[in-house]
Amino acid sequence: MGARPIAILDALRFGPLDSGRGRHLFHGVVAGIGGYGNCFGCPTVGGEVYFDEGYAENPIVNAMCVGLVRHERLRRASADRAGDAVLLVGADTGRDGLHGATFASVEMDERSSERRPAVQVGNPFLEKLLCEACLQLNDLDGVTAIQDLGAAGLTSAAGELAHRGRRGIDIEVDRVSRREQGMSAYDVMLSESQERMLVVVRPDAEESVREVFDHFELHADRIGTITGSGRMRVREHGIVVADVPLNALVDGVPLRAPAAAFAEKRPAPVMPLVEEPEAILLDLIASPNLRSRRPIYRTYDHQVQDNTVIGPGFDAALLRVPATNKGLALTTDGNSRYVALDPYEGTRAAVAEAARNIVCTGARPIAVTNCLNFGNPERPQVFGQLQESVRGLAEACRALDLPVVSGNVSLYNETSERNIPPTPVIGMVGLLDDLSHRCPAGFQDDGDIVFLLGETREELAGSEYFRLLGAPLEGRPPIVSFEAERRLQTAMLDSIGRGVLRCAHDVSEGGLLIALAESALYGGRGLRCPGIAGPVSREAVYFGESQGRIVVSVAPRRVPELQKLMSKHQVPLQAIGVVGGEDLQVGSDIRIALDTLRQAWETAF
Repeated sequence: MGARPIAILDALRFGPLDSGRGRHLFHGVVAGIGGYGNCFGCPTVGGEVYFDEGYAENPIVNAMCVGLVRHERLRRASADRAGDAVLLVGADTGRDGLHGATFASVEMDERSSERRPAVQVGNPFLEKLLCEACLQLNDLDGVTAIQDLGAAGLTSAAGELAHRGRRGIDIEVDRVSRREQGMSAYDVMLSESQERMLVVVRPDAEESVREVFDHFELHADRIGTITGSGRMRVREHGIVVADVPLNALVDGVPLRAPAAAFAEKRPAPVMPLVEEPEAILLDLIASPNLRSRRPIYRTYDHQVQDNTVIGPGFDAALLRVPATNKGLALTTDGNSRYVALDPYEGTRAAVAEAARNIVCTGARPIAVTNCLNFGNPERPQVFGQLQESVRGLAEACRALDLPVVSGNVSLYNETSERNIPPTPVIGMVGLLDDLSHRCPAGFQDDGDIVFLLGETREELAGSEYFRLLGAPLEGRPPIVSFEAERRLQTAMLDSIGRGVLRCAHDVSEGGLLIALAESALYGGRGLRCPGIAGPVSREAVYFGESQGRIVVSVAPRRVPELQKLMSKHQVPLQAIGVVGGEDLQVGSDIRIALDTLRQAWETAF
């Protein structure tokens, strides 16, 4: 699209780490992200990792890339001029990736490892050259369209490119540079070899475009021409081997309406009262889903390009927009346990949490992307999950006035008739107009007053606390009120813009005690909390995961201003403690030295 990639975020899901296979998959994926991203030179600034038995056979790897481009330089993948030349640029074409798209849509079994050609082979150094070459095309006149080659390779890219422009395309597969002998036209058209792009240029600009790719020592094969036929024609040795109407290829696919079924809702299990909350807190913060991600993201370069203001490990990453004082806040979020309990409510919660994470930095949410990871949609219950998740996503984005600008769908994540948990992942971008107004996530100064914003309800189903106790996944997940969310987020932006808040941190997985512990660890300062009252049980106060809550700290002199702002926006607030000391103290139940807390939090993967 003419944009320079400035940041990558990864949303990862794995099975438990207590098996050799689980650990092998986890470390292999992390190494692959670091190996490609570090060589390519784009910072990996955020993301999230969750572990659950449901991903033991089907790990999920979602990548979100954010780029910057001036509006007037936007490129579109739409070829609308008959007679323009079609260039295949970048790497040679091989057999890797053959049937990669279909491979991702079949049930995995013990023979799946035999289909290695379905897995693409990436070369980050070549990708960097291709990226720089394509960006140089922005300085040229006569480049009319650019399209990347992804699933189904040249077939999909060429078909979509011509169809969007209401044109046709003729392709000569003999002209495609190859790195393997004996490839048929079928192989060439379906190869998913990486580091390749289609570039459509006017005939008088072809030589200038070739000079750019020659400079970077990349292929620029003229493989075809845009036509007015409305068809895709493929020739090999001068013989037509394929001739298909683009309408049939792109729009003519059959629409299906699978049957949808919905799981019976069961009440939340009744669990014993907490007798040792201090021990529970230490166990929770050391658990795989809540411990520090530093051992993961320290393997990634998150400072390359020198735009990173807030790196990975916090609510959201924050990047400087070059040559301005503006910032982009970036996050990914998604809790599959909530979605398994209620796909509609769970997806709404993912959008709400992503927005709160953005707001906690001081940025205003401006756009959403998503990846919908589900099992086999031909199974009624899975299709019901997908249907309700999409409904929740749409409603949440309308409620927060957020456009969904892109997305992806990954279906058929099934092995031996076992489907992954429903996993919609929400990516979100926010804009901070002045980086000097950014808000950190950790406690800042001794004596600051800590407040909890929002309302705590009796909501423990789907929580990490219940997972730790071995409770069955039953009940109703935390419910989002978007009226309350809008008030909270507006109040937060108002408060941060006025410089009232010293820090802000979203309350999410693990509940309030985890949020307080993380704020203390981020800032290296303790907390003295005489007790936290509420109309709910102590378990819900400490470990419940009610939505719409944020922990903030303010200087004592600005407490009246905070109270006035929260009253104005009708946001509940409760003073819960004072920053200071070398430990986390909550009532008479909990007193843990920060060193002990940090040691548990930084448990190695």
